[in-house]
Amino acid sequence: MAFIEPDILMAEEEFRLIRDYIYNHCGLSFDISSKFLLEKRLSNRVKLHQLKNFKEYYRFLRYDPKSSEELSAIIDILTTNETYFFRESCQLKAFSEEILSEIKNRKENNTKERNLCIWSAGCSTGEEPYTIAMLILETGQFKDWNIEIFGNDISQRVLQVARKGVYTQSSFRSTHKNFIDKYFEPFDGKYKIKDEVKNMVRFGYLNLIERNKMSLLRSMDVIFCRNVLIYFDVESKKKVIRNFYDKLEDGGYLLLGHAESMMNISTAYTLQHLKNDMVYRKPFKEIRNAEFLTVSR
Repeated sequence: MAFIEPDILMAEEEFRLIRDYIYNHCGLSFDISSKFLLEKRLSNRVKLHQLKNFKEYYRFLRYDPKSSEELSAIIDILTTNETYFFRESCQLKAFSEEILSEIKNRKENNTKERNLCIWSAGCSTGEEPYTIAMLILETGQFKDWNIEIFGNDISQRVLQVARKGVYTQSSFRSTHKNFIDKYFEPFDGKYKIKDEVKNMVRFGYLNLIERNKMSLLRSMDVIFCRNVLIYFDVESKKKVIRNFYDKLEDGGYLLLGHAESMMNISTAYTLQHLKNDMVYRKPFKEIRNAEFLTVSR
C-alpha cells in the first residue's frame, strides 16, 4: 500500500503573511475562507523546497533569489487558466461585426490613424488573442492597416504555451471546422496555428496592477479582460480598471467577462448596448468635457 504524505498545516498567522505577500505582488485576493485552499495547494511547494513549514516557506518567498519564479508557480496553482478559442460567442460577434466596423469607419479617412491596437489582458495560453487575430482577418477590412495585438499574463508558463501556438483538441470546443482548416495545421497529434495568425500577436509578461509598466504599451482601441477581475478585491479592481482607462484611446472599448461588471468600481466608462452584446466604452474627450461643464454649473 502506497504511503501518502500528509499535507503541511498552515497557521492563521502564516496564512495572513502569505496571503498579503501574494496580494501585494499581483493583487490576487484571498479571504480567510480560502485558507484551506492555500494550505492544500501550496503544501506540495513547501515539500518541494524541502522546508519544514509555511513559516519557512514565507521566508523563502521574501528573501530567496528564486522567489519571483516561485511566485509565478503559485499563481499557476491558485488561478484557473482554463480557456479555449472563440469563447463567449455573442461578445466576439459584437467585436467582429460592430466594434471593428465602427473603428474602421472612424479612422479610415486618415491614413495616419490606420492603426488597430488590441490588448488581451490575462491572455492565459493564447487562445483569446489568436481568436481576435482570426476574426480581424475574416473581416477582410484591415489589409492595409498596421495591426498590433498584445497578449499579457502574469504566468510565464502559460506565456510559453501561447508563444508556441500548439493546441490540443480541448481548445477547439467552440471552433468551427472551417477555422481549424484555414488557420491551423496538424502538428504531432495536435494543431499548430499558422504564421499568418501567429505573427499578428506578441506576448509579454505584465502585472496588471503595476501602473509604471503600463507606460511601455501604446494606446489601445480595444481591451479584452475577461474572467480576470474575479481574482481581485475591489481596490485592486479599481487600480486595474483605471490603468485600462488610461491606456484606451478616446472611444475605445473594454470587454469584460459576462459575470463581471463596473458596479462599485468605476463610473468613468459608458455602458454601450450593441446588437449582439453590451460593452464598456471610454467617452470621447468632447463628451467628457461637456459632462464636466454640466456638473460645474
